[in-house]
Amino acid sequence: MSGTDISHSEYVGGLFRHHYGWLCERLRRYSGVSAEDIAAEVFAQLLASPGVVPIREPRALLTTIAQRLLYQFWRRRKLEQRFFDGLHEDFDVHQISPEDGAQALEALQAVDVSLDSLPKQVKATFLLSQINGLTYPQIAAELGICQRSVSVYMTKAFTRCMRA
Repeated sequence: MSGTDISHSEYVGGLFRHHYGWLCERLRRYSGVSAEDIAAEVFAQLLASPGVVPIREPRALLTTIAQRLLYQFWRRRKLEQRFFDGLHEDFDVHQISPEDGAQALEALQAVDVSLDSLPKQVKATFLLSQINGLTYPQIAAELGICQRSVSVYMTKAFTRCMRA
């Protein structure tokens, strides 16, 4: 570990000591989330970032990072709920082992993360097809694009999902 790495760690450690309690208190107003887990992840991301320079308004930065993490948490929870709702419709949930359910959920999260890196239009096309069950002509009409674009976007999305 170089001197730069130590000073970076010390700086983030100082931010943690001064602002962790405040951030946890701020996050507690959101029900259904672990304020401590979200706050810890905020500081873990800061620690992993390359050389955080002295921050003029640390609470503003911490709040921004925490909000992004909250949005990701809520989106993931909504995705999980849709997944489990689909399982209830398609299968007798008691027939699915906890291990199989956990593996399926892990795969679903990997797909979600990979879709996030796609352009908005490609992701929207994929979700309209797979979640809403729309046909290519319906998707084209919904998004105001041609059917050829729908086909190209679906290929990109499926390719990305297969990599995940």
